Amino acid sequence: MNKVLIVGTGLIGASVGLALKANGFEGEVAGWDANAEELKKALECKAIDRALERREAVLETDADVVVLATPVLPILDWMQQLAPKLKETQLVTDVGSTKGEITALAGKLFNQPEGAQTGRARFLPGHPMAGKESGGAALAEADLFRGATWLFCSGAGWMAGGELEMEWRKWVVRMGAVMRELDPARHDEVCAWVSHLPQMLATALSAELQDRFADDREGMAAVQAIGGRALREMTRLGASPYSMWRDVAMTNTKAIAETLGALEQRLAHVRENLKTPELRDEFAKANKFRATRS
Repeated sequence: MNKVLIVGTGLIGASVGLALKANGFEGEVAGWDANAEELKKALECKAIDRALERREAVLETDADVVVLATPVLPILDWMQQLAPKLKETQLVTDVGSTKGEITALAGKLFNQPEGAQTGRARFLPGHPMAGKESGGAALAEADLFRGATWLFCSGAGWMAGGELEMEWRKWVVRMGAVMRELDPARHDEVCAWVSHLPQMLATALSAELQDRFADDREGMAAVQAIGGRALREMTRLGASPYSMWRDVAMTNTKAIAETLGALEQRLAHVRENLKTPELRDEFAKANKFRATRS
C-alpha cells in the first residue's frame, strides 16, 4: 500500500490521514473534499500530502486504497461513480455510520463472488466508532482512533480483499483502533441503540431547552449557571451537525424509530411511577448496566 486517497477531508477523513502518518505510513496521502476550505485545512495540517481540486481526479485515481469519509448518502453516490472506473487491484473502504444500504450496494457494484460484476475493485465496509460533536479538519487528531472500536461489516459470503485488505486492517490496528466484525443488519441495530438514539435524545433535549428558555433571558441564564456537568454531558451531542445525521436517519430509519419508540415507553413508565417502588427498580437496572461497563 503506497497510495491512499481520502474522499472527504473533514474530522474523520483528516484524522485518518494524520493517524496514518503518525504511525509510520510513508506513502502518499491525497485528499478531495467538496468544501475547498476543508481541503485547504487538511493540507495545512498535513493530514494529506496532495489536494485533488477536480472531482474527476477522484475517478481517475491510481490510489491503492480509497477511503470514503463523507456522510452516508455521498458515500453511496461515490460508490456508483467509482465502481466502473477503478481496477480490481484497488480497494475501496468507507467510514459510514450505517451499513445496510452501503453493503447492499457494494454487493451489486464491486467484486463479489455472487455478483455479475467481476474484475472490479474490492469493497470493505467499515465504521470507526470515533468522533466529536463538531466536525471539520481543524479538529482532526492523529490519536482520534486510539482505543476506539473500528467495525468491519464484510459479512458471510464476501470475497476477501486479499493482501491489500489485510494491509489496511493492519494500518487500522496501528492507528490504535480495535477491530470488530459485525453483520451489517446487526451493526445498524446496535448502532441505533448506542449511537443514533443518544444523538436524537441529546438533540431533542437541547431543542426543548431552547424552545422553553430562548425568550426567557433570566431563565436561560439560570439554566446555564445551574446545569453543571450533567447537563453539559447530556446536551453535548446537541452541537452535532444535521448534515451528517440527516443521512444516518434516512438510511437507518426503521431501527432508530424502534429505539425511540422503546425509549418513549420507558420514559412513560418512569413518569407514571415517580412515587412508586418501580422507580427504584429502574435505578437498579440502570446501575447494573453501568456496572457492567466499568
